[in-house]
Formats: sequence, structure tokens, C-alpha cells
Amino acid sequence: MLTNETLETLKTRRSCRAYKPDQITEAELAAVLEGGTYAPTAMGLQSPKIVVIQDAATRAELSRMNAAVMGREGADPMYGAPTYLLVLADAHRPTAQQDGSLVMGNLMNAAASLGLGSCWINRAREIFATDEGKALLRRWGIEGEWEGVGFCILGYPAAEPKPAAPRKADYVVRV
Repeated sequence: MLTNETLETLKTRRSCRAYKPDQITEAELAAVLEGGTYAPTAMGLQSPKIVVIQDAATRAELSRMNAAVMGREGADPMYGAPTYLLVLADAHRPTAQQDGSLVMGNLMNAAASLGLGSCWINRAREIFATDEGKALLRRWGIEGEWEGVGFCILGYPAAEPKPAAPRKADYVVRV
């Protein structure tokens, strides 16, 4: 079977749910963001937006909002990650969620290629559909109608990831 560096990254990337408190470097952040911006999008319109959140107060606010959506006040659904990348999608695009999902995948794979931990955290759609979430977007200078796709949390893993589970036998169907 053929293999290369990209395929190895895809096969070894795992969701990270425990992070060291150290912030990632600007060079690492820039590389992950660049990877996200090269995700394919419908008609090449590059409709998603990536919001970088690294300050502790905003991270705490978003973690609280995410936990509230889950009905688990006081929990940290962001696992202590020092960087959140919020992916938003243009609500007027029929492919908003698909375009944003491709950005999320690129962000996570770019992070893995650099040895960073990442995890897709859901509930961004619910958070940014609320008045409180829309007020945050306005506070950040983001105008228009946006849907939350997800949070890609980033940081240095606090533990080694578990190996991949075996792939299921009927994953691929040939017709």
C-alpha cells in the first residue's frame, strides 16, 4: 500500500482531551491557520471565517456558554486548551456547514502535522444562534449572519494519544 507523510498524519491524528497550560507559538498558530484557509469550499468562495481565541477571559466565557448548552454548568468542555479556533460559516451559503467542516478538518490535520493536540468541540451552532453569542460576534467586529460550525481547540498534549482503533470491515463498499 502506498504511503506518504500526509497519509501518516491522517492515520495518526487523534482527538486530544488533555492539554498542557503552555500557549502554542505564533509560528505554530500561523501554520495551522494557513492550513485551514486552504480547505476546499463550494465554488472556491472561501465563505468560512476562523476566529482565534487565546485570552483567558474569553476562553472562560465560551467554555461556560458551551457547558450551558450541554446542561453541565461548571464543566470545562474545552479540556483546558489554551487556544480555541472558532469556525463560522456564512449563513446565506447553502453549503455553510460543509465548507466549515472542511476547514475544521484541515485545522486538525495541520495541528497533527506539527505535533499539536486538537479536538473538534461541538455546540458552536447553538452558542452563536443565541443573543449572547450574536453579541459576542458584534463585540469582535464580525457583522452579518454567521452559523457556528465548531471549535478546534489546540495545545500541547498532556499525554500520548491512544493508537487508532481498527477500521471496521465494511467501511468501504465497492459498487
